[in-house]
Amino acid sequence: MRTQIGIIGAGPAGLLLSHLLHLEGIESVILESRSREEIESTVRAGVLEQGTVDLLKATGVGDRMLREGAVHEGIYLRFNGHTHRINFAELTGGRVITVYAQHEVIKDLVKARLDAGGRILFGVKDVSVHDIDSDAPKIRCTHDDAGTEIDCDFIAGCDGFHGICRPAFPAGRRRDYSHVYPLGWFGILVEAPPSSAELIYAYHEKGFALVSTRSPTLQRMYLQCDPKDDVKHWSDDRIWSELHARLETHDGWKPKMGKIVQKNIVGMRSFVAEPMQHGRLFLAGDAAHIVPPTGAKGLNLAAADVRVFSRGLVEFYRTGRTALLDGYSATALRRVWRAEHFSWWMTSMLHHFPEADAFQQRLQLSQLDYVTSSPAAAKSLAENYVGLPLD
Repeated sequence: MRTQIGIIGAGPAGLLLSHLLHLEGIESVILESRSREEIESTVRAGVLEQGTVDLLKATGVGDRMLREGAVHEGIYLRFNGHTHRINFAELTGGRVITVYAQHEVIKDLVKARLDAGGRILFGVKDVSVHDIDSDAPKIRCTHDDAGTEIDCDFIAGCDGFHGICRPAFPAGRRRDYSHVYPLGWFGILVEAPPSSAELIYAYHEKGFALVSTRSPTLQRMYLQCDPKDDVKHWSDDRIWSELHARLETHDGWKPKMGKIVQKNIVGMRSFVAEPMQHGRLFLAGDAAHIVPPTGAKGLNLAAADVRVFSRGLVEFYRTGRTALLDGYSATALRRVWRAEHFSWWMTSMLHHFPEADAFQQRLQLSQLDYVTSSPAAAKSLAENYVGLPLD
């Protein structure tokens, strides 16, 4: 098989890259280890920055997002029993966020690629990359029980943190930066109407809590927990008791309750690989970086990465120049590190750290008070949350 761009991974990064390239007349093939049903049914968060929303709209895959996504013009910060709103639209000149689940974005992109005749090979196994230092790299895999080799001009590693592309860099050509947080998120999906018109981030001495929405009938809520805890230790009664305690307000507000249909525990870490390219192999999305979910940056960074990468490929195929491709890593990492810092800052401000003493906890409350009382501090949070412009 021959293609211009071999893309490993059918997550947001790989699918959006293939879509952007198709619009520019550049061929690609996507390889995905899971089935279409699996990638479209894995429910994940989806807070889309203004730039991500604009990109999906401009490239023709935003219609359902505009119909079904929930536009939020701000978020609520809750501490000491009081709720404070950060007005994104007012602080950023009208920039907002849209809550639209990641698996819904994936559905839209898969449909767009298949409708356009795009090639997505689902259920591939034994994927490996070869000759990445040459101008004719190859991908080998097993598909439909047969060995397959794909000749490419470039390979895009969009295969996530545990994929094969990042480890394919030669020894000594990559440096990894990592930080593991001593906390996790216990997440639940609840069959109930929204408890709030916008997301609620709550700081409490018992630990962080978050209230979000997936649909008019489905809520997503999180509780800070020990990352080594086990779901079986959390009964429904215990979950609601903790949520009520951490989200308590002086006016008696309570979250809407319903049937809990999913429980899971997510660890918290930050990770960045530098550089994000070697030879003809380029990394994008979670293959190159991970952020804690507090800042809602994961999917948005993936979109920003492939926006930069696709422009480099367009320049190459139209003019033969490689300036944008050569600068891909430096350009992408500038945004990545800004998002890493913002996500670390939000995590540090809102969570109860096991080793924190009373002094440190008072510092966190002071920071929250400053953010919610200073227009300058609130604006900094707002412009980072809605996302820096893609251009």
